[in-house]
Parts: sequence; structure tokens; C-alpha cells
Amino acid sequence: MPIEAALLRTGLRNMLLTRIFDKRMQRAHRQGRISFYIQSTGEEAVSVAQAMALQPDDMLFPSYRNQGLFVTRGVPLGDLMSQLLANQRDMCKGRQLPVMYHSGPKRLFSISGNLATQFPQAVGWAMASAIKGESQISSVWIGEGSSAEADFHHGLLFASVYRAPCILNVVNNQWAISTFQGYAGGEQQSFAARGPGFGIPGIRVDGNDFFAVYAVTDWAAQRARANHGPTLVELVTYRAEAHSTSDDPSRYRPRDDYQHWPLGDPIERLKQHLMHTGQWSEGDHAELSQELESLVDANWKEATSQIPQELDRNLMFEDVFKEMPEHLRRQRAALAAERG
Repeated sequence: MPIEAALLRTGLRNMLLTRIFDKRMQRAHRQGRISFYIQSTGEEAVSVAQAMALQPDDMLFPSYRNQGLFVTRGVPLGDLMSQLLANQRDMCKGRQLPVMYHSGPKRLFSISGNLATQFPQAVGWAMASAIKGESQISSVWIGEGSSAEADFHHGLLFASVYRAPCILNVVNNQWAISTFQGYAGGEQQSFAARGPGFGIPGIRVDGNDFFAVYAVTDWAAQRARANHGPTLVELVTYRAEAHSTSDDPSRYRPRDDYQHWPLGDPIERLKQHLMHTGQWSEGDHAELSQELESLVDANWKEATSQIPQELDRNLMFEDVFKEMPEHLRRQRAALAAERG
């Protein structure tokens, strides 16, 4: 079924906004305004197309390069910025590293720096949804390097045995920090080929093609909702920038590597398609870029205008137990007495 032009333009907007947000936050790090950042440059279609193909109440389990999910689900940019700044509006209340966002209302699970933990978590959530007779499914993302973690295999096993309604994504961006994907077994066979060993269909798609990502997600989601079980999807893409602000990719790959990546830039590809079909122009693109630049700048100005305040130390006792146990009550009282 053809994808409507309006949806494609929305997809282009979400991908472009994600990239502009990334660049602005990278610049904020260089200015010493935030302590750490991870860009998703070149991987925007992986998140945006998938989120747009799923239902708003499906549960998403992102990794740390899936900010496009948050953008597409409509999480306010100011909330993401406040988490990076660790100010009093920080959604994580100072308990998480920068970039480890979450959003309960938008059905986005907390990002974990311990790689691959979200695989069995997403499978468990999907199993619970099926047991309760609900129609919502889960979708989860990890990098190809994380497929070497035990949690990857635990997730596949439980998903297979319990026919969990979930989409299991391996984002093959070619690099696990400075280690090429071949070290994780990518040169022996595709990462998607690991699915059939667990009785799960595996599909390898062009992760820089908005249409391909949208189509495979739509198919896998329909399959999950029809009680046919999980699907393992390998999204072949390329990490255009450094692993993080703590990484120097020029030490292990050519500086212009991304310019020679044969699958190209996902934003440019969708833009060119819309222009070829007469539904977009260079003028439209320039106008949208300027609009989104202004949007990101306005949100940054608002987020950094907050009066700096220390987070309440009592927050460390909250959000762990439904009912605070007595020993934590005593510790909280002791802390209050110490502050006098």
C-alpha cells in the first residue's frame, strides 16, 4: 500500500528535527553547557519510520541513539534538554546519565547504559500484554555489538517460547564504539540470520530507506498483533558521527567514511524522493530547516533560562518502592536531622 505524501513529509520533518536537535546539543557540549552527548546522525530513519509505523500506545524500548523515537512521539524538546542539563525539570531527577531519557505518557521505556538489558524487558512487557489480552505490542532496539550480550539471546529465547508480540531490532550501524561489526560476527552471516535458530523469522533491511523501515515495521507489527509471534529485524545503517562526545572516530576509520557509505543519507534520500514526485522543493526544505532551527533554539533558550537549583536530596528515597519501607524512612529522617 502506498504511503501518503503527508505522512512522508511528516517523516522528513521528524528526521530533520532529530538531526538539528543533535547538532545543537553537540554544540552545547563543545561550549561546556552539557557534560555528554550521543548523536544519531545517519540513523534517523531507523527510529522515525518505526515509530510512525507503530500505534501510539505500543511500548517502545529505545537504546541511546534512538532520540528520533522521542521526537516522533512528541516528547517536548525542552524536556530532553532539561535531562541533559540535569536541572530541576530533569525527568530522571538526576539519577541517569545524559541522553538516558524516558517518557511514561508517551510509552517510552527508560534508556539503559547497560547494553541489551532492554531486550528481555521488552519481551516480558509483550508477554504481559498478551496474557492480559491486550492488543499493544512492544518494539526494542539494540546495536549490533550488543548482540554479543547474553540478554540478546535470553530475549530471543523467551520471545520464541512464549510467542511474545514484539519487534526485536538490531541496528547494524557498522561500529560498536571503535570495533567494526565483523568482530560481532557480521561478516560470517547477517545478524537477522540469528532469528531462525530460535524459531523467529529474521529480516535484513536497508535502515537508511524510510520506506523499507516503515514497511518491515508495519508487517512485523501486524504479525505480532495476529498472535504469530516476534520478528527479528536487522536495520543496516551507518553511524556517521562519533560514538559519543568521549570518542574520536578518526583514530579507527577515515574521516570521510560516511560520505562513501553506499546506502546514503536517509534524510536526503526521502527529500529527493518527494522532490522527484513533485511533492517537495529545495525552497520547502530550506523553509522547514529554518523553522526547525528556530524551534530548537527557542527550546534551548527556555531550558537554559531556568534558575539553577540543586535537586532535592530526598528524591533518592523515592520511586523505588510503592510504599517506602521503614529503614528508608529512618535514613530520610537522619538526613533531615543532619541538615538541621
